[in-house]
Amino acid sequence: MDRRTGGIIATIAAVLLCGCPGLLSVFWGLMMAVVSQMPGADINMGGSSDPTTALLSGLGSCCFGLVFIAIPIAVGFFTLRKSGDVATSDTPSSQPPSSVM
Repeated sequence: MDRRTGGIIATIAAVLLCGCPGLLSVFWGLMMAVVSQMPGADINMGGSSDPTTALLSGLGSCCFGLVFIAIPIAVGFFTLRKSGDVATSDTPSSQPPSSVM
């Protein structure tokens, strides 16, 4: 398996295992944050009906989800970028040719 194919497989796996749950976490957190601001809403966060608990849980879930969304982006960037450390034969070298004595 070549390096590029491995990078594509790693990126797809990271998207499925981290990106999708991250999006779900962000949307769930936004929903909790919005519901915490509605007057008269029936809030139940682990037995607590405090709107502040719902708001803080929602914001925490959003931050957690953003970290999970950043993971596939980083994996894709680091595995699919072209590395510049491989020298090609067409490029002229900066060293003068060696002379034979």
